[in-house]
Amino acid sequence: MQYVEIFETIMLICFGISWPINLLKSLRIRSAKGMSLSFLFLIWFGYVSGVTAKCLQLLNPSLKNPTWYLMAIYILNLVMLTANLVVYFRNARLDKLESLEQKKEM
Repeated sequence: MQYVEIFETIMLICFGISWPINLLKSLRIRSAKGMSLSFLFLIWFGYVSGVTAKCLQLLNPSLKNPTWYLMAIYILNLVMLTANLVVYFRNARLDKLESLEQKKEM
């Protein structure tokens, strides 16, 4: 394994640990307040780009073969981030419903 792959693996693992923690927090607080949809989409696009890069390495014989475990980590992170996006939209809907209920009470 080369140093570049070692540091890429460390980065992916650190992000990979943070997404389930963020997901559980979002599920527990049931609110989208304080979350940034643009941030989530930017990171999601970054993971899609990482998977695309690994696929292009596979298709181009002049490039070094991709490390499959890295692609697996990218995909796992992408799945966890997608779950975070789903929960974000659920929480945003719950925030809107709560706001409507508060307006009705007034």
